[in-house]
Amino acid sequence: MAQVKLLGFWYSPFSHRVEWALKIKGVKYEYIEEDRNNKSSLLLQSNPIHKEIPVLIHNGKPIVESMVILEYIDETFDGPSILPKDPYDRALARFWAKFLDDKVTAVVNTFFRKGDEQEKGKEEVYEMLKVLDNELKDKKFFVGDKFGFADIVANMVALWLGVYEEASGVVLVTSQKFPKFCAWRDEYINCSQVKEYLPSRRDELLTFFHARVCARAQVTTSASASK
Repeated sequence: MAQVKLLGFWYSPFSHRVEWALKIKGVKYEYIEEDRNNKSSLLLQSNPIHKEIPVLIHNGKPIVESMVILEYIDETFDGPSILPKDPYDRALARFWAKFLDDKVTAVVNTFFRKGDEQEKGKEEVYEMLKVLDNELKDKKFFVGDKFGFADIVANMVALWLGVYEEASGVVLVTSQKFPKFCAWRDEYINCSQVKEYLPSRRDELLTFFHARVCARAQVTTSASASK
């Protein structure tokens, strides 16, 4: 029997991408929670380049980077396909997944910046949201009407973005500015196919990120005062 392990953080959208794919495929796996401040020897040995989660270990062989792992899961295990079968649709799914993945750092960093730096970050996020708002008009999912690869990667903007907004008090998304994106996000979160796999610990996510935002703010304030 194939042995599958997943190393991750419970609060990470990247870990949840992989869990989502495994659940869709019906793959049984062992989840191993890592400690960001005290990473296990298994993690360091499995991902010696980046030393980061998620790491999927299948029959003793590690696979790293969430989007690489998603494709590996799709190609390796039986069950519903994650990437579309049609080559053009598959290319579209990969394009939108990469677009979304490339924006994660900009989105997260915006909530931890202050002053002019935060304003610059907001402008970058607004540009991303404009693109998504235009793309998602009259769309149920990113590629066709079947939930798949790009939609799994979109968990950051569909759920985690709202958690960061609530935790920090910095609001980036409004239905006035981005009506189509907001309509898509509501549909995404409430779709039965999606709802089954969303993190069940949203309140804990909110508490966790609120603490991180406050801690980062204290560090920034102390650094400014010492100048």
